[in-house]
Amino acid sequence: MKRIIDVNINRASEAARILEEIARFYLEDKELSENLKKIRHTICQSYDSSYDFLIKSRDTIHDVGVKIENPTKRIDLSSIFKANIKRLEQALRVLAEYSPDYFSVFENLRYESYTIEQIMWEKLSMKINKIRLMDKKLYLVTNSDSFNSDDEFLDAAASALKGGVDILQLREKHSDAKRIIKLGKRLRELCSMYNALFIVNDRIDIAQIVHADGVHLGQDDIDIQYAREVSGENFIIGISTHAPEQAQKAQNDGADYIGVGPIFSTPTKQGVTPVGFEYLNWVSQNIDIPYFAIGGIDIANVDEVIKNGAERVAVVRAIMNAASPELAAKEFIQKLNK
Repeated sequence: MKRIIDVNINRASEAARILEEIARFYLEDKELSENLKKIRHTICQSYDSSYDFLIKSRDTIHDVGVKIENPTKRIDLSSIFKANIKRLEQALRVLAEYSPDYFSVFENLRYESYTIEQIMWEKLSMKINKIRLMDKKLYLVTNSDSFNSDDEFLDAAASALKGGVDILQLREKHSDAKRIIKLGKRLRELCSMYNALFIVNDRIDIAQIVHADGVHLGQDDIDIQYAREVSGENFIIGISTHAPEQAQKAQNDGADYIGVGPIFSTPTKQGVTPVGFEYLNWVSQNIDIPYFAIGGIDIANVDEVIKNGAERVAVVRAIMNAASPELAAKEFIQKLNK
């Protein structure tokens, strides 16, 4: 019994600490953070007088549970939250069962944790995609018109995602809505499989139909405020920018990220003069939201782009049309992670 109490005090307090950090640094919610801190302190203090007694009962070396592999994988903030709130609730239940002197204390904490779970999940659900966006570095913009068939196109996209692409954008300038929806549904499945964000270019209506994570707008598309009214807070809205005033306006209007470019000349933006590194440098010093350098970027010039202020890049042909999109994506990831 002593070992059961000891391990579950550790389990509950560790889980509470992880949840406290989510509330503090991701949700920036002072009240939730304070409540979780109080729970953690109450758990630890409940057996403070028996600390020496419990420590001496510990036998980590011979604990058979140490070598039992955990089948669940923590791949993102959502899975970390779910694993640790359940870990807290379960540990509190065990402590209540094995601690008759503190039964009411642990039962009250357990019921409180149920309420915290509901509140935190509602808050996380409103901004989980934006939180996920912060860690993304490699953005792939697709180009199905350079492939002989949709299957060949989807195979290339899957290969790129396997190689580490963080965000995938479906960009179809010359396809009808039915085909875009068909491709969108397939790409949505692939992105979910590889834990990548899925963005649809221009068409906010289709983005919602295929359950995309967001939409990417051009300067001539609908205003960000209208897109937000239609889509909600958890929907990622990005926009292409080519000059400082456009970047500043996008940030002020509530864009979640901006594209910065074209850095070099590119066939996808024919007739558009490259912005070069001057604008990229300005963005790196003046814009707080995530930004992706885009336009003619390949593995040969990406180091120069990074040196000029880019932490994230968006790529089209250098990955999609590579002999192996998977290997090309891995090369870009290695460069970006240096």
